[in-house]
Amino acid sequence: MKSAAVKKAIASFLVLLATSSLAQARTGYVTDSIDIPLRSGESERSRIVKMLPNGMALTLLGDNTENGYTYVQAANGSEGYILTRYISGEPISRTQLEAASKKLEALQEENKALKTAQANGQEISGERDRLNAELNELKQTAANAIQLKQQRDQLQERVITVERELQQLKRENQALTDNTNQDWFLYGGGLSLFGVLLGFILPKLSWRRRSSGWDTF
Repeated sequence: MKSAAVKKAIASFLVLLATSSLAQARTGYVTDSIDIPLRSGESERSRIVKMLPNGMALTLLGDNTENGYTYVQAANGSEGYILTRYISGEPISRTQLEAASKKLEALQEENKALKTAQANGQEISGERDRLNAELNELKQTAANAIQLKQQRDQLQERVITVERELQQLKRENQALTDNTNQDWFLYGGGLSLFGVLLGFILPKLSWRRRSSGWDTF
């Protein structure tokens, strides 16, 4: 009876000691590849409170190096003792692998999103370049249209000028033609007058010659 009372007092003292050290609690992880029993006391004969699966996170409440047990609190809130050799300061390889796999998946998703964004950016850049090319083409077409209009206006002005020059040449040619006809008319009139005069003078000359010839005889 005394022995049981002593053990109970020691257990109570340890629980009290563990409770007082909650502010200094650390984090550990269940190791090994099998489920580990969480016991109510520091003995293999103590009642099993819960079986802790491999890799479960534990809050270390107190150590008892003499018996090789550590007082812990499981992630589900259960408290008890577990052999210290089954506790590791780092997550087990499987947990680390799972965390690494999740991180890898997240990185892959991020990389995929970045590639999609980059592809979208390239499509947008290509669309921008195409629109710029079309805009430059439209500007060139507009410039060509303006140049063609200017050339057309210049040609129209040249045609008008040539037509005016042609009309002027026609008028000058008509004037020259009229002057030529007038000259020929004057020449013809002069010749006609000269012929009339000759016709009037020649008979008188012939008559005088005859008269003088008769006087001589």
